[in-house]
Amino acid sequence: MTDPASTSIAELRCEYHSATLSRADLADSPIRQFASWFAEAVESGLREPNALTLSTIGLDGLPTSRTLLMKDFSEAGVTIYTNYTSRKGRELEASPVAALLFLWKELERQVHVRGRVEKTSREDSQAYFFSRPYASRIGAWASQQSTVIPDRKWLDDRAAEFETRYPDTGAADCVPLPEFWGGYRIVPESVEFWQGQPGRKHDRFLYQRTAEGAWKIDRLSP
Repeated sequence: MTDPASTSIAELRCEYHSATLSRADLADSPIRQFASWFAEAVESGLREPNALTLSTIGLDGLPTSRTLLMKDFSEAGVTIYTNYTSRKGRELEASPVAALLFLWKELERQVHVRGRVEKTSREDSQAYFFSRPYASRIGAWASQQSTVIPDRKWLDDRAAEFETRYPDTGAADCVPLPEFWGGYRIVPESVEFWQGQPGRKHDRFLYQRTAEGAWKIDRLSP
């Protein structure tokens, strides 16, 4: 007997037809191509167009994924910030490689990034940390990220403790940057651009870094 819920899930589908992607459309650099697509995502009014899924190699050998926010990108790579002692921080320390996925479903687009990972400089981490709202800076101190805690009160009490220690004076540095907190830069070795098409005949182009540091571009079958 077929589960009605399973039947309805199987029938969920839509056709993609908002745009096409051809080789002639592509920039020579995947970062320049990403910049073009990211600008369109921002201009289209998408909520949090900088949201991404970060996948790492777990300490048990199994993959792990979570959603977070990109805070910068350049030819050097894509930058995120986190607690270095969190699960993702420990995983990146053990295996400094990662995959990123940006999904802009309203534009029927995805971008996949794979590469090695390096920490940002202390100066870069501090500059970003001081730009965050006061509550977010306090939250970085209060959270022992990814650890088991007894209840919500424990977290609220920790936040109150650090608010007392570092009162909001309005100065950017009234809350110092924790030693355990900072940035990671994902340095791309490959970047795929995916544009949805009718009949699941999607446009897919893969940039791969060559031994000489140039970018090789291939069209992939959907």
